[in-house]
Amino acid sequence: MQSWGLTDPGNVRKQNQDAYRIEQLDWGTQLCVVCDGMGGAKSGNVASTLAVEVFAEEVRRCWNRNMDQEKIDQMLRGAVKLANFTVYDQSAQFPEFDGMGTTLVAALVRGKTATVVNVGDSRAYGIDGGGIVQITRDHSLVQLMVDRGELQPEAAKTYPGKNYITRAIGTEPVVMCDIFHRDLSKGDFLLLCSDGLSNVMDDQEILFEVAHGVNKKLCCKRLLNIAKNRGAPDNVTSVLILI
Repeated sequence: MQSWGLTDPGNVRKQNQDAYRIEQLDWGTQLCVVCDGMGGAKSGNVASTLAVEVFAEEVRRCWNRNMDQEKIDQMLRGAVKLANFTVYDQSAQFPEFDGMGTTLVAALVRGKTATVVNVGDSRAYGIDGGGIVQITRDHSLVQLMVDRGELQPEAAKTYPGKNYITRAIGTEPVVMCDIFHRDLSKGDFLLLCSDGLSNVMDDQEILFEVAHGVNKKLCCKRLLNIAKNRGAPDNVTSVLILI
């Protein structure tokens, strides 16, 4: 298993409010996390950094290679709960952090199984010989409208309210996360990214760069370059995992 990550403020934002982490839990087990902070220049980066650190450290503290799938799911939910409490508590204690929050998407890969958890609209994609699939579902206003048949999927990226998310780490005392399981084979990929990438590239473009790019270790850089060539109005973060 190999992993690469990259984060960049993009072309417009002065500050990078995204954060990521790649953590080797043991031989054959890896944890990758991406967070996209919000709440203004003083606190978005605090929320994302706090969430990444607390979530990853809690998983490391609890990790046992003999865990079954149910225990892994419980552990990830617990780590989300702790990250949410920590960000929310800091927001409540310090006026300069009031209203801060962050998305979170993470993948724990053990052997040929990935357990993916998400809150917000940062995404996880699975890429294999059959193509690309979005594993996570955005917790966003536009996704709700698509689900209700009020908005066509192709119109979602340009809809005026596309940046409004319905769940985030740290904005409420309690948050619900979604958990997904994906079977993997050798040569498959997982891609975690903030919406700074997914808002400027469609799924097939991402598939082409990941699957057909010659140098996999430079894939995140190629994705960033495409985002920047298209204006990169937001921070851009990606983590690529090759099984």
